[in-house]
Amino acid sequence: MASLTIVWEELPHKEAFAQIFDRFRQCGRAIVAYSGGVDSTLLLKIGTLAIGEACLGVIARSETLSDEESEAALALARDHDFNLYTIRYSELEIENYAANPLNRCYFCKHELFSRLTRIAGELGIQTIIDGSNADDVGDWRPGMQAAAELNVVSPLRDSGLTKEAIRDLARALCLGNWDKPSAPCLASRIAYGLAIDKTKLTQVAEGERFLRQHGFRVVRVRHHDTIARIEVSPSDLPRLVEPAMRERVVAHLRELGFRHVTVDLLGYRSGSLNEGLVKPPGETPANEESPKE
Repeated sequence: MASLTIVWEELPHKEAFAQIFDRFRQCGRAIVAYSGGVDSTLLLKIGTLAIGEACLGVIARSETLSDEESEAALALARDHDFNLYTIRYSELEIENYAANPLNRCYFCKHELFSRLTRIAGELGIQTIIDGSNADDVGDWRPGMQAAAELNVVSPLRDSGLTKEAIRDLARALCLGNWDKPSAPCLASRIAYGLAIDKTKLTQVAEGERFLRQHGFRVVRVRHHDTIARIEVSPSDLPRLVEPAMRERVVAHLRELGFRHVTVDLLGYRSGSLNEGLVKPPGETPANEESPKE
């Protein structure tokens, strides 16, 4: 991809951009936890502009990131000449993770950041960066506790960039995923307390892939054991329940192993599995949509 000429004065949120750019320059070398989501992609882009190959993106491939998402993330990295390293491990083997407790994301992020810390140590890198943003402050996100414990820094959050601002800046920097819908890990679709396994992850991934193939851009298949609860954008609800479409969707999800197929009439909203939850006393808040952005 051709190099990008930055006209600083024309950038939206240029003060935040400059702050993050300078942060990379000051650390000299850095690892960015990369997933292919717009947050981590923006960080990896700014880091590459600031310090070139000294900015290393690390993507973790496991059962909870669909092949579709993984391949898109790798393709985007190639398009922008990011220095990228891939690690592979099974999140289902992380202690306490597969049991799917309310703070599941803590165990996921602690494992990821621990692995990045080891890589950083081997390479002599001092700084590990994640994509938490200003919208995450005050939300229910146990992964942020793991980041704090392992000294991971969050320049997007520190500079005050919200998701909307991040998309504005990503678009200005010609990132093709600037308007990509959030795509947290597949485990975030499985109701808390319901054990996570490869079968359930496949059911979610294949169900959502089928719906996207039929034109539903924003979609979740929430897994409630034998019940699939579908969320799409409110504007797409009428098309989803048209007789022919409804029959195709129900047939496919039953083929995947769901006994009952339901449509959530409220439509898609981030973190719907957290609705009505009461977090245990002293537990760090978190949200299901945090993991892989």
